[in-house]
Amino acid sequence: MSAFDMQQIKIVDVQVQDVRFPTSLQAQGSDAMHKDPDYSCAYVSVITSNPDLIGYGLTFTLGRGTEIVCTAVEALSFLFKDQWVHTIFSNFGQFWDRVTNESQLRWLGPSKGVTHLAVAALMNALWDLWAKIEGKPLWRLLVDMSPEQLVNTLDFRYISDLLTKEEALEILKHQRQNDIETKIDRMKTRGYPAYTTATGWIGYSDEKVIELCKKYLALGFTAFKIKVGINLEDDKRRCKLMRDMIGQENLLMVDANQRWEVEEAIQWMQSLAEYTIYWIEEPTSPDDILGHRAISQVLEPLGIKVASG
Repeated sequence: MSAFDMQQIKIVDVQVQDVRFPTSLQAQGSDAMHKDPDYSCAYVSVITSNPDLIGYGLTFTLGRGTEIVCTAVEALSFLFKDQWVHTIFSNFGQFWDRVTNESQLRWLGPSKGVTHLAVAALMNALWDLWAKIEGKPLWRLLVDMSPEQLVNTLDFRYISDLLTKEEALEILKHQRQNDIETKIDRMKTRGYPAYTTATGWIGYSDEKVIELCKKYLALGFTAFKIKVGINLEDDKRRCKLMRDMIGQENLLMVDANQRWEVEEAIQWMQSLAEYTIYWIEEPTSPDDILGHRAISQVLEPLGIKVASG
């Protein structure tokens, strides 16, 4: 049982910090579209009426412009201040809609760009706060929710033609009938599946890739991602290098960071297929839905999936 009474907790302030790291100095984070990023974040603190309860959240940036995201956080903060947390968490989906569709600020989005990055940091801080109130890690907070509670955290605006709230509820109820305790035990003992991109930044030398592959194999990683998209012959060489290092038993994914046109993406990935690629991430513009479908249809027979997000 929670040590805190949610009915007595109010948000009293929202603070944001601009935090930056000079990752460009060693080509960390480099890819086909972002050659010299300084990995940074807008770091949000949601302060409550209880001094022991602060929610923390961040949104990822590449250096320049982080101050703009921080300004957007400040512009949105009036929607959070003086709110009782139980009114937010009792209908989180409705609160999400209120924040992302604020009648004036939504003109700067909606659901895209700087304002949406700001919303991400704020909402992440609320999830952190909720988990702390319940005294659980966030994954356990989600697992312990009933299907009705979980669906209530979502906003179904613009997706109900594909998935309605009622359909989502039925899916969750069906999954809930499976052996949930076995899944929880597996999560506790094995953790959540993860991959690493740390081995494959596009600005890394071959020696650096080899060194990092050894390091992350020793740490137990079984899935690796490498950045591609500038030079095909160089990509083939680097994919072969990483495949040789990690072996056929482990997964290899590639990420083009929206570099290619549709046909270019298809031809490029056909050339890389011999290295047993599990997926290509962001092959083209994230808004080109038909382009992603075309790429997926051609690559499916090769066993290559298409990822985006």
